Amino acid sequence: MNHTTQLPDRRSARAGTGVATAAPPPAPARARRRPTSQQWAAWAFLAPVTLYLVLFYAYPLYRNIDLSLRHYTVRSFVQGDAPFTGLKNYETVFDDPTFAPALVHTVVFTAVCLVFQYVIGLALAVFFNQHFRLSATLRALFLVPWLLPLIVSASTWSWMLNSDSGIVNAALNAVGIGPVNWLTSPSWSLTSVIIANIWIGVPFNLVVLHSGLQSIPHSLYEAAALDGAGAWRRFWNITFPLLRPVSAITLLLGLVYTLKVFDIIWIMTKGGPADSSTTFATWSYRLGFGNLLPSFGPGAAVGNLLVVAALVFGLVYLRVQRKQYAS
Repeated sequence: MNHTTQLPDRRSARAGTGVATAAPPPAPARARRRPTSQQWAAWAFLAPVTLYLVLFYAYPLYRNIDLSLRHYTVRSFVQGDAPFTGLKNYETVFDDPTFAPALVHTVVFTAVCLVFQYVIGLALAVFFNQHFRLSATLRALFLVPWLLPLIVSASTWSWMLNSDSGIVNAALNAVGIGPVNWLTSPSWSLTSVIIANIWIGVPFNLVVLHSGLQSIPHSLYEAAALDGAGAWRRFWNITFPLLRPVSAITLLLGLVYTLKVFDIIWIMTKGGPADSSTTFATWSYRLGFGNLLPSFGPGAAVGNLLVVAALVFGLVYLRVQRKQYAS
């Protein structure tokens, strides 16, 4: 009887012990969410970058999209009362007879420049990686085209490729080849601006790829040489695979830069003659600012096509990089 009467007391004691040893109630949610001093410092450092991106990237992109979706005239551009037209400006661009040639010229200009800039830049990077005498001096001289203002480079090439007094035709005449109308012939105008842009872009590829070569351990080349691998085999089995991440970012940056090249083409040929060297960049400028009655909407639409193209290639690059890191 006494044993049975003590059971409830033990249970109550256990229950009381459980209540007494329970964890304290959680702190209020407001107290947990209060930022710390480190978080405030992080936001303080992030604020200038965020403000810069909003002012110089997000807002101009928003304005360009707004321009492409409205019918802007000079009056409405100043007063800001342009009517909304939807995708009509894009339809105007697609129906324009200049669209197909400009698209072809943009693709050819971008692809040819990227290939030659990368190949020549990689060859020079491998050459200067040998660390011979005067290699640093010669490498610095190769940076001159990259350091010059684009207006100076384009003007120099315009003088060199002049049909009557250009040094290029003078050299061709010295070897028995007739003069070429580099800037005034529809067959040669696109080639002329491609040559000038390749010359300007090679130093960038040289600098980036040469820095990538510096990160490859020299012991790999020594081991391959001991195994009997020649220079060409060492390049394909060691240099090129290990340089792939640097090559990818070099080609992506070169693609974005080449898509928006305007200065060189406009100074040398203005997209002519007969639109033979017109690209999306020059066409967008000519629509928006090259006429007495500017077409702001179609010009902004062409500019947005360039933005979309660069964005697509950027997403492709990120996807490829993610697969490489995952594997």
